Parts: sequence; structure tokens; C-alpha cells
Amino acid sequence: QVHLVESGGGLVEAGGSLRLSCAVSGRPGTMGWFRQAPGKEREWVACIRMRDGTTNYTDSAKGRFAISRDTAWRALYLQMNNLKPEDTAVYYCAASASLRMSAATSGYDYWGQGTQVTVSS
Repeated sequence: QVHLVESGGGLVEAGGSLRLSCAVSGRPGTMGWFRQAPGKEREWVACIRMRDGTTNYTDSAKGRFAISRDTAWRALYLQMNNLKPEDTAVYYCAASASLRMSAATSGYDYWGQGTQVTVSS
């Protein structure tokens, strides 16, 4: 069983930065960050394989966002730089027991409650 709790969301101006955190209990194989804007489907942002730290990003996140985990596997992070208004969404961390990295919501078994990120123009 994996339990996830996100924090770190807030209101920031365009071009600013935020760091999201996700407290992790349990031993997931892979973890990811997703986001959901009003009226849109939940979309994948980034994922990481916990064992070796391999990462993958959606194109809109490459070069601006960085996913990482602490060495004890107790926390997952998403450093977001150069934020844009289109990044506004509720951000969710997700976890899977599998070692297979996935960009699909169906690839994850556990979800946090979400944290709101709002980027003003």
C-alpha cells in the first residue's frame, strides 16, 4: 500500500518557479506527476523510476520542469521553472508498484489528493 500527500502549490506570476512535494509512504516502483486543468482531462507531466532515478518528461515540461526523489524514497519533487499561464492546473502525484514507466493514468495505482498551481499572466 502506498499513501501520497502533495504540497507546495500556490499562486505565482508567469516566469516564476514553484517546487511541489509529495510525501510517500510505501515502496513504489515508479512515480509520476500529472495535472488537470478545468474542463480538461488529466495529463501526464513527468515520471521517475525509483530504483535508478531514470526520468521522462512530456514535451511541454522538458527544459522547465525537473522530477526527483529523495534518497530514502520518502518524497517526490517537481521543480517547475519559467512557469506559464497554461501550466495552471491541479497537480497530482501518482505511484505504481511496477518498474515500467508510464505516461498513462492507468499505469498508476495510487494517487494523492492534488495541489493547485495557478500562474498569472
